Amino acid sequence: QVQLVESGGGLVQAGGSLRLSCAASGSIGSVGNMAWYRQAPGKSRELVAFLPQTGNTNYADSVKGRFTISRDNAKNSVFLDMNTLEPEDTGVYYCYVRIKSVGDFNYRDYWGQGTQVTVSA
Repeated sequence: QVQLVESGGGLVQAGGSLRLSCAASGSIGSVGNMAWYRQAPGKSRELVAFLPQTGNTNYADSVKGRFTISRDNAKNSVFLDMNTLEPEDTGVYYCYVRIKSVGDFNYRDYWGQGTQVTVSA
């Protein structure tokens, strides 16, 4: 089965930077949409950055100009570069990748295990 493994979370002071990584493994045939979500304590999950299979990237208004989503096709990975971090960015970050497995007829949704990002004031 396809699995997503996240890494790169941690503790950082306001104004700092982090890079989150998400690598897919398994019988991967093709990769579609990719995205990063986050959930702050006591709040609902929100879309942070979206990288469609085709078309333009999209970012939440709160992170525009500070975060960048990118991919590495050779490694079946998606990254989130976060700069000028703010305490409001604190939360659990989840990667999302839509993948069609080898021999499968359709795409399915896969989620990472989540990685904690804590930004201190």
